[in-house]
Amino acid sequence: MNLHVLEKLAQTNPDCEIWWDSSPIVYQQWALKTISEAPKDKKDIWAEQLKRLYDPANVGTKATMGFRGVTTNPSLSLQAILSDPEYWTGVIRRIIAENPMDNAEQIYWKAYLETVRRGAEMMRPLFEKSGGKYGWLSGQVDPRFVSDLGRMRDNAADLMAVAPNVMVKVPGTREGYQLIEELTAQGVSTNNTASFTVPQYVACMDAVSSGLETAKANGVDLSKWRSVITHMSARLGNVGDLAWQAEERGIEITPEEILLGELAVIKRAYRLLQEKNHPSKMLMCSMRVKHDDATDEASSWHIQKLAGGDFVYTCPPGYIAELMQQEARLGDFDKHAVNEDISEETLSKLLKLPYYRQAYNFDGMTHEEFSQFGAFITTASEFAIATRKTIDFVARIYADAKQQAA
Repeated sequence: MNLHVLEKLAQTNPDCEIWWDSSPIVYQQWALKTISEAPKDKKDIWAEQLKRLYDPANVGTKATMGFRGVTTNPSLSLQAILSDPEYWTGVIRRIIAENPMDNAEQIYWKAYLETVRRGAEMMRPLFEKSGGKYGWLSGQVDPRFVSDLGRMRDNAADLMAVAPNVMVKVPGTREGYQLIEELTAQGVSTNNTASFTVPQYVACMDAVSSGLETAKANGVDLSKWRSVITHMSARLGNVGDLAWQAEERGIEITPEEILLGELAVIKRAYRLLQEKNHPSKMLMCSMRVKHDDATDEASSWHIQKLAGGDFVYTCPPGYIAELMQQEARLGDFDKHAVNEDISEETLSKLLKLPYYRQAYNFDGMTHEEFSQFGAFITTASEFAIATRKTIDFVARIYADAKQQAA
């Protein structure tokens, strides 16, 4: 059997998990397109690999799949809707007819909940078979209101009501960690998103620990509770302030050093989790594949240098396809890679930058500063833009439906 790169990664630690970073709704359409573009001698192999990762027939009859969970965000939900606009136009029209007093914003939120419901339903057999350990789907609170605790609390209540295997995705703001503590106290599973830094991860661990104490004191059932903490790796190094701060100070930082710095942050948080025997699990996202045309070599350090660790790796369609295209050039995984440290020279260079000190040091930021961190601002803005685009899609259907009804 020809194992997929991600299946080989999973073999380096029996507790690590591979998740799908998109709606399950789009998987089959994407898989068929990917197979159609495969080299002739790879078509059958890729078809088998992608079927092992996710096959609705196997999920429905055997509750088996290579993926252990799913993450979604506003951008991915928009992709799911735009992948079949005719179908979703019909869904939105039905929601409008069933809720004649709702405005376009309210219809949008109900449509978003429907994408979450459909995705969670597709993962439900695995959730049931595993006793709640696997088969989760993350549904995100509205990213336009990352500091509005009341609004996020209402969103979380709606998401919790969709299905038992919906994990509530909450941003790494001061108010977000307040909500994570509240939800944990109720036995609700959470995914801390828009998080990049060690101080955020510590805040999440503290919120979860405090929530668990309350839950246990109140006799809350935690048998199907989970917590994951997302490290948006490539975003930490590439959409924040690191590059311009280095330029301003005349410090030359190579792409490899940036990548190693990103990995040093997640490894620091991971080791803290291990030391504390904390029940949360680090989730790696925003991974990249690098191909060197000059040497014809490829790498994906975001997974290669974490191999052997107990992580969740959530992988978007494009990243999975890139791994398949570069498989022969990637080499074997070293199951001890997670134990490797960044060199003192590279770490010292990075720590000259205020931005990196904020990310790496345990006391790098206060809770109030989380929402002002460069990578957070950029990411939250992108999520908000995707949300507004989805609302615009809904609003156009809404206006047409109201005009027809008039």
